[in-house]
Amino acid sequence: MLDVRLIREHPDVVRDNLKKRGDLEKIRMFEDLITYDKEWRKLLTKVNELRHKRRLVTTEVARLKKKREDVTEKIEEAQEIPTEIKKLEEEVKECERKIKHILLRLPNLLHASVPLGKDESENVVVRVWGRPPEFDFEPKSHLELLQNLGMIDVESAAKVTGNAFYYLKGHAVLLDLALQRFTIDFLMKKGFQIFEPPLMVNRKSYEGMIGDPFDFAEASYKIEGEDLYLIPTAEYPLGSMFTDKVFNKADLPLRLCGVSACFRREVGTHGKYSKGLFRVHHFNKIEQFVYCLPEESWQFLEELQRNSEKLYQELRLHYRVVGICSGDLSAKAAKAYDIEIWMADGKFRESGSNSNCTDYQTRRLNIKYREKEGQRPIGFVHTLNNTALATSRTMIAIVEQFQQEDGSVMIPKVLRPFMGGIEKLG
Repeated sequence: MLDVRLIREHPDVVRDNLKKRGDLEKIRMFEDLITYDKEWRKLLTKVNELRHKRRLVTTEVARLKKKREDVTEKIEEAQEIPTEIKKLEEEVKECERKIKHILLRLPNLLHASVPLGKDESENVVVRVWGRPPEFDFEPKSHLELLQNLGMIDVESAAKVTGNAFYYLKGHAVLLDLALQRFTIDFLMKKGFQIFEPPLMVNRKSYEGMIGDPFDFAEASYKIEGEDLYLIPTAEYPLGSMFTDKVFNKADLPLRLCGVSACFRREVGTHGKYSKGLFRVHHFNKIEQFVYCLPEESWQFLEELQRNSEKLYQELRLHYRVVGICSGDLSAKAAKAYDIEIWMADGKFRESGSNSNCTDYQTRRLNIKYREKEGQRPIGFVHTLNNTALATSRTMIAIVEQFQQEDGSVMIPKVLRPFMGGIEKLG
């Protein structure tokens, strides 16, 4: 959420930001917000004036009574004031509701280095690591390979749950678990605290972490009859666990690693690539999450990026990094990178993201910092989130890049110790 003072004092900064993001609807909403904010301040002034008037009239009634003078007129005047105040207070609350509604929907301010562009087609390739494998046969998709190996069953899953779910079987399960343990061990050596978080959060926590909270009802699974939603990533319970907390500067930064299942409805993805494990409703993921001081967040964005890339490099997977352009950037992020894996059809597709959300989430959740215990808060901490590894999409890269002509799949050497020495699937 943006600082209201920024909106009042530098509205052109916010307007320019919305133009760069290409969000015309939000520009109109922003102009409404300015109108509501001015009206709110006027109403509040009137309420305070009436309260002051009520005190004066009450004092005058007491004075007249003391002098045994007629107070009928003053009492009638005093009796009318609470009604006026109540009416204005209701108008104040309505203004506040409208202001909050729009504030929650305005996106974060873009960092100056974010490339300008209208959509994902204008994201910028930052670097490419490795080379595509050279096959002397026609490579197959991961779905075909795993089906031939008897290690995935999407037909039975469709009967049990519906489309975009799956059963993993045999050594494919071990591969998923090996990826998780490999990543956990790597991040523990980097000083990350390991968490297995709750797989559900309440609406307050969800609204605190997401960009536009009015989108999440379509994107997430709600528990019927409960104020609970299945998490789309461990970022949500990790980022909201310190709601209303004030950190001492000496306690920051915090490096957290979340190990969890993730659940997404994937609404609005019609026409996008969705074969096999690529776009599913349930998958496992290891998440990096950082709380830090504002002056540290940009160096942490690069640190998290190095961590995730090092994991892909140790797995010997061909990938590229793209800088997300202004028109494709999520509302909560000030800047973001994606890692895209190379797939057997010759295309790169997203496998993980890395975002600096600055104080956008912590302002909503009231997470601040101070110099030391007992002192007043200085400001809001910054948060960053990064997909260390989403196991399903990483498995796609392994299966498609390391496939053999006989239909088997070589296991990256760094994963074999976590799989009991198994060298290949099949």
